[in-house]
Amino acid sequence: MINNHLAERRADRGLECEINGHPVTLDVPAARRLLYVLRDDLGLTGTKVSCEIGRCGACMVLVDGKPVNSCLTMAYQCEGKRITTIEGIAGEEIDPIQQAFLEEGGYQCGYCTPGMIVSVKGLLSRNPDPSEADIEEALSGNLCRCTGYGGIVRSVRRAVTLGRIST
Repeated sequence: MINNHLAERRADRGLECEINGHPVTLDVPAARRLLYVLRDDLGLTGTKVSCEIGRCGACMVLVDGKPVNSCLTMAYQCEGKRITTIEGIAGEEIDPIQQAFLEEGGYQCGYCTPGMIVSVKGLLSRNPDPSEADIEEALSGNLCRCTGYGGIVRSVRRAVTLGRIST
């Protein structure tokens, strides 16, 4: 009885979801984290591997529009969900958030940048004119070891302006 239960827990599960606007169906082990499905199984390497304990935000993705650490999210939890990675942020043209990060120098080495941009996308989707406190709260789950965050906050403010211009 116990061995059958363990076998069921280890068995692959079918996962159907939407990733970057495309329907995806694949079998994943029950204990596989979303981070590794995205990177290893689907080749979406913009989502970065870093702390693997949910502290740095380098692996941030949007699940149904909300930022989540993909290193802490089991793939099966995304059944029927809409997932957006950094690769899914831009459309035909660069997203205003990405443009703002370029213009304002909101990055140094760039490793944390995808997670930052994903978090900002989540913020601006629900609050197109955030206060400084809103920006700080939205980025509180993202660590950058290279900057003093000044360029990042300026990038968010610039993205707000660019978003208004492009709509």
